[in-house]
Amino acid sequence: MGRTRLIFTVSAFGVAAIATPLRAETLVVNSYGGPYEAIIRKAIIEPFEQRTGIDVIYDPVGSASQDYAKIKATRGRPGFDVVVMTASQSLQGCKDGVLEKLDANSIPNLAKLSRILTEAAGPCGAVHEVQYMSLLYRTDKLATPPVSWSALASSDLAGRVVLPTFQNTMAIYLVEMFSLMNGGDLVDNLAPGFRAVAAIAKQSIGFEQSSAILESYIKDGTVWAMPFWSGRAQLLVDSGLSVDYIKPKEGTIPLVATLNIPIGAEHKDAARKFIDFFLEKTSQEAWVGGYKVGSARTDIDVPAAIKARQITSDADLNSLHLPNLTTVAERLPKWAEQWERDVVAHAN
Repeated sequence: MGRTRLIFTVSAFGVAAIATPLRAETLVVNSYGGPYEAIIRKAIIEPFEQRTGIDVIYDPVGSASQDYAKIKATRGRPGFDVVVMTASQSLQGCKDGVLEKLDANSIPNLAKLSRILTEAAGPCGAVHEVQYMSLLYRTDKLATPPVSWSALASSDLAGRVVLPTFQNTMAIYLVEMFSLMNGGDLVDNLAPGFRAVAAIAKQSIGFEQSSAILESYIKDGTVWAMPFWSGRAQLLVDSGLSVDYIKPKEGTIPLVATLNIPIGAEHKDAARKFIDFFLEKTSQEAWVGGYKVGSARTDIDVPAAIKARQITSDADLNSLHLPNLTTVAERLPKWAEQWERDVVAHAN
């Protein structure tokens, strides 16, 4: 994934005038590998390169939490210009002063996004998609489809569940949901949630961070049920695998995904162009149709099958549980310690 060099052929009279090759403008985008990379290249990156002439170098390294740690450690100079993270990291990065603030003057399509999602992500994040934590399960292994998150704690699934590591946002979402189900809340009293997830961990096969590795367990039948992002879950359904996914009866929490620019990015103008392109109506339609996710734009044309199962309106969003993401960002370090102490330490 190197840079493309544009070399002009010249006559003998012009050789002395051009001593070195010319380079196209470049942009380094950090995001995820697997299906995500294949879809973003086709739906977003290639059309962007064709329109602008900007050469995109794709860097599929690290999770959102790892990427933010790198941004913070380098004081906003991580070596990439655009990064895909979540609203929690976006809010924290604004507070820490390591992410660029974005506005509709330089990124006009920001004005087209849902106000609810824009406010949730804060001034440093451009919301390019929204998913939710679903309960994914094998339809050929479970006699009765699950309806509740409590299915993960069932003895029928002993040794057939895998959990995310804390570096994956699903971990704290799972704690928050089980907290709500057991008398706690989303941010101030998570003790019931940690206890409930610890009980699930005791009968799980372990923890994995990467979505690609998590889904490999359900693909080969090792795992029969697990929390998983709704868009990725739909891709598995569409592949013909014997799986399905639900929004459990207790509800769930949305994943608000953002595009961000580190404060010390080398190619900020190109980064703003890329974000604005990603948020265009046609680009969002291509992304939603390809990755099977929801959008922060409510004016796009969404296939009926996607609209039925993803978050495509403010009404859909309001039906979910959305914790105060600023508070979540502030408390994540403390919760990470509690996860290791109360969940991981008691797992088999």
